[in-house]
Amino acid sequence: MSKRKSTCAVLAAVALIGTVTGCGSDSGKAGGKGSVKLGLALSTLNNPFFVEMKKGAEAEAKSAGAELSVQDAQDDASQQANQIQNFTSQNVKSIIINPVDSDAAGPSVKAANNAGIPVVAVDRTVNKAEVATTVASDNVSGGQKAAQALAKELGEQGSILVLRGQPGTSASRERGKGFMSAIKKYPGIKIVGKQAANFDRAKGLDVTTNLLQSHPGVTGVFAENDEMALGAIKALGGRAGKDVKVVGFDGTPDGFKAVKKGTMHTSIAQQPAALGKMAVRNALRKVEGSDPEAQIKVPVVPVSARNVEKYS
Repeated sequence: MSKRKSTCAVLAAVALIGTVTGCGSDSGKAGGKGSVKLGLALSTLNNPFFVEMKKGAEAEAKSAGAELSVQDAQDDASQQANQIQNFTSQNVKSIIINPVDSDAAGPSVKAANNAGIPVVAVDRTVNKAEVATTVASDNVSGGQKAAQALAKELGEQGSILVLRGQPGTSASRERGKGFMSAIKKYPGIKIVGKQAANFDRAKGLDVTTNLLQSHPGVTGVFAENDEMALGAIKALGGRAGKDVKVVGFDGTPDGFKAVKKGTMHTSIAQQPAALGKMAVRNALRKVEGSDPEAQIKVPVVPVSARNVEKYS
């Protein structure tokens, strides 16, 4: 598909999201019987991406006349399990979960199911439990696009580092799967270091600093989110964007600033606010008796200096 057609497809999908999230603004009022109570369990609010997701969810809930309670697990799976249990005991009509760990979330989601409370997963899947739908970015496709962008910038030659996200999350697995499947098509590019940095900027700095001691001649870095990419950029110092090309994932405001500055070559941009809106919208649909699709994919797009002004 040509770049022009690909861009048009993404814009069409974004327009569709706007249409879906904007319709039926009285849905949360449940036929005038009072506002519907929803619970939103986020993995962390110490990350701009999830702050934007929260804003999108709150905006959609307000538009629909629903009451949304938001909890921050601070990247602690046990704490998140307790939060889901609390939502269940409070008899909310639906729970939206952005899992800290896709496996660890299973038992508490099962308990909610047993209590007759439908659960919507957002950004990350839940394993070994039933959810009404999973609203997520197309992470596999995004990982492939990251590999293609990095390979093109490197001239299909070089050595790279890969910073993995939070172990156990579907987002990390899917982005890694997409990236690895695509980077194999460029035999001139070698992965010399790969390590988890938990989607965290400070850990991205520490991990990159340590990896550079063993591999000082790297020419590229792929980080599974912008926060880790920004940590890697700090570790690289003046080499970032010059001797070493950095590709991130998320499309956060700070990521876009780095793209504009030239220290990050590309960010695979998600739409966190749209993810939050779609999660709330489909939770309300389930409450009303409709069955949303099993998976709802929100498109991603590579953002570089060429188009950053448009998306930022």
